[in-house]
Amino acid sequence: MKRTGILNRHLSAGIALLGHTDTVMVCDAGLPIPDGPFVVDLAFTAGVPSFERVLTGLLDELVVERATAAWEVRAHNAGATALLDRLFPRPTLDLVPHEELKMLTSGARLVVRTGEARPYANVLLRCGVPF
Repeated sequence: MKRTGILNRHLSAGIALLGHTDTVMVCDAGLPIPDGPFVVDLAFTAGVPSFERVLTGLLDELVVERATAAWEVRAHNAGATALLDRLFPRPTLDLVPHEELKMLTSGARLVVRTGEARPYANVLLRCGVPF
């Protein structure tokens, strides 16, 4: 059994499938998830696990070239805005309309659903390479 890092076997398997330029959607409990991507639903109760905890845990495992979030996060979720600004310094973070972000979800290789119950706590990660 694995001692450190991500212990969820489905999430570990999903991460192992990722390659350069593949995308991962880390989303709140309310984002509609289309058919197609490999989905790991971690939601347990409202707020658990949090968007921040899941995202920071994934960033320990992945190389990320770019991130994309909904521009609406700036007006409706100060906590997620501060987190995204801290984790993805400009110009690493792109902002698009929420409807566009939902469409981009269908092209993700992996979707990780958190228990987050605050609006617009969603980010699409584009994988990079470690060299």
